[in-house]
Amino acid sequence: MNGSNKKEFGDYQTPDYFAMKVCDLLKNGLHLDPKLIIEPTSGVGNFLNAALETFEKVEKAIGLEINAKYCAKCKKRIVDTRLQVINNNFFSYQIEQHMEDKETLFIGNPPWAMNSDLNFNLPEKENFKRLSGTDAITGASNFDICEYIILKLIEKSVNKNVAIAMLCKTSVARNILLELDRNDICVDTVRMYNFNSTKVFGISAPACMLYIKMSTTNTKCRECEVFEIDTPDMMCRKIVFQNGKLSNLNDGVLDLDGKCVIEWRQGVKHDCAGVMELEKKGEHCYKNKKKEEVELEDSLIFPLMKSSSFKKPIINSDFKKYVIVTQKKVREETNYIEELAPKTWKYLCDRKDAFDSRKSSIYKGAPAFSMFGVGDYSYAEYKVGISGFYKKPLFALLYNREKIEQPIMVDDTSYFLSFDNYSDAYTCMLLLNCDRVQKFLLSISFQDAKRPFTKKVLQRLDFNKCIQNITFEELEETEHILKLPKKITTEMYAEFIKFVADMKKAG
Repeated sequence: MNGSNKKEFGDYQTPDYFAMKVCDLLKNGLHLDPKLIIEPTSGVGNFLNAALETFEKVEKAIGLEINAKYCAKCKKRIVDTRLQVINNNFFSYQIEQHMEDKETLFIGNPPWAMNSDLNFNLPEKENFKRLSGTDAITGASNFDICEYIILKLIEKSVNKNVAIAMLCKTSVARNILLELDRNDICVDTVRMYNFNSTKVFGISAPACMLYIKMSTTNTKCRECEVFEIDTPDMMCRKIVFQNGKLSNLNDGVLDLDGKCVIEWRQGVKHDCAGVMELEKKGEHCYKNKKKEEVELEDSLIFPLMKSSSFKKPIINSDFKKYVIVTQKKVREETNYIEELAPKTWKYLCDRKDAFDSRKSSIYKGAPAFSMFGVGDYSYAEYKVGISGFYKKPLFALLYNREKIEQPIMVDDTSYFLSFDNYSDAYTCMLLLNCDRVQKFLLSISFQDAKRPFTKKVLQRLDFNKCIQNITFEELEETEHILKLPKKITTEMYAEFIKFVADMKKAG
């Protein structure tokens, strides 16, 4: 199958040796010996073949596969009277008709693709996670097909003697944990066995075998044990999934979990970097990414901090990049620019095609040159920001020392808190960089995620708990570790504590 078809089908066939490795782990490590095997997307039958060879008590094996050529190949290579191969679509086929009152194992490797990637074999359109309209618009409804299939198998297996063992991305596995808790599903055991997907499939994505043993006794396990598949007897860590949250269970981590009294914001989004992002070449002279030099008014141009530039605890000068910001709030009309900054208006109008070709639905029906992620908070003189991509969080105090009226903007892969005075922003930066706060943030984030630190993660940091537990001496020590000149005072910390209390009251 060529590369384009492989993407279309989300098709990564499990190598025979790895299918045998998984089945051996299920039998000898997890002590499974099912009577019924069902593979919902069976491909050429590598898992079915391994399962039939490994498990001794198998009475029946069902392989469901949409690709007729794969079905024929599977039937030809596996000559076994216990096997039934069905050429059909998982999303429309009633697979539960094969489930009996006997020990059952769902095993397999569902398509590693998003629903937007597949132009066939799609589930019937449904909001299976009950997403809000905003989430749907901003792309959260673009879900992983593998995740959908696993959740449907769980749904069909409630209160039954069923084990589920599926290969998937670790991000999918973590989403499954959250859904188990959100839907109050009874399970006896949950485990993840990480493996090297580059070695097994030739793709770069953190991956695991997710194992779920459904419960018939109303047990609600809410801890997932994590192992490496090559050392399945040595647990690496535990992930707690409860109350809509995931946390790495680490001893000695200060409990700072709660709700942040200050709202974390995401940076500006424009999806038009070629026009909107600039380098300054001289007074009123800028160069865009297409190497065009243009003369523009400074009134709508602001220093831009990209995610990759969060390398110092204080950033306030020597800016390399700038961005045009066309609005004070989302959906604000932009025709005011023509009078305020006519050169900028002409520059934008001359390149209107670039804006009109933006694919995201957030710009549909919006005023010309619209942006997303803008509000009063964007224009705060002081920000404390973080890159969403960095594995170790470094929080930076951001302000424009040269032109305080031209605050620093951050891009949409960064997150920030806004402040109207230096003292609170500086104190907050030190607090967030304290060792014990950092350890807590690492315990609620996942290093293999594309963005370990997101608004959802950061919003869990409870500043009330921070100030109850973090001493002034710890702020002083952090200041020293960051190699900053001594500025923090007890008065500054007291003012920040009052600021947090006022924010809590304002609620």
